[in-house]
Amino acid sequence: MINNQSVADIDIINALKQDVQYKQIWQRILNQKVIEKATQARGITVSPEEIQAEGDRLRMEKKLYKVSDTIAWLAEQMITVEDLEAGIADRLLSQKLAEHLFKEEVEKSFTQNRINFDQVLLYQIIISEPRLAQEIYYQIKEQEISFYDAAHCYDIDEKRRQVGGCEGKLHRWSLKPEIAAAVFSAKAGVVISPIQTGQGYHILMVEKFIQAELTQEKYQEILNNMFKQWLANEVNYMLYNQIEPEEINEVKQQMA
Repeated sequence: MINNQSVADIDIINALKQDVQYKQIWQRILNQKVIEKATQARGITVSPEEIQAEGDRLRMEKKLYKVSDTIAWLAEQMITVEDLEAGIADRLLSQKLAEHLFKEEVEKSFTQNRINFDQVLLYQIIISEPRLAQEIYYQIKEQEISFYDAAHCYDIDEKRRQVGGCEGKLHRWSLKPEIAAAVFSAKAGVVISPIQTGQGYHILMVEKFIQAELTQEKYQEILNNMFKQWLANEVNYMLYNQIEPEEINEVKQQMA
């Protein structure tokens, strides 16, 4: 009951469907079934101490310093302590399974694909007219105008004009091949002559190159990508090859 109005399960399901979130929840249930089966088969568990530690971290993150703060937050979220702990356990199991499956593969993948993780701090001006682009390039090269002033005056993109052409840190894979080739073979601080793409004529300058390192953040990103791909494959296999009709019905009943 909410404000003396009853909310049935079907109301929640209909709301999910109307907001086009139904498939997302269905997918999460299937993912969880795969994780549960895989962790049980491998003897992977989480202890009450691990759940408590993660719960404490979550409370600090949300600034729930008092018991009363936590109780109020749980009520606001319309969940119980048991619901919270179950969710924490699921997330910890998922992380442990990912580590178990792919921990040894992350460093290998990073080494093999290191070039794709390299970054560059890049400045760019895009101009629609080739003659103007060539003229501005020479003016910058001859120090008749700074790169930043040229970007502010001539770039076709208003946002880039406001920041003097700064694109920020970019990975090699995020650049068009012809742009990436020119950028990563250039010297820092040297303006690159105009390169034509469908967007226009690009005048580029590298402020600095950032060599990829396997940081904790990068490690987690690679691990998550590997696990997501594995999970998608396992769900597809379960749906089309292994899952029994009653198991499908069980999942559907949770969503009905």
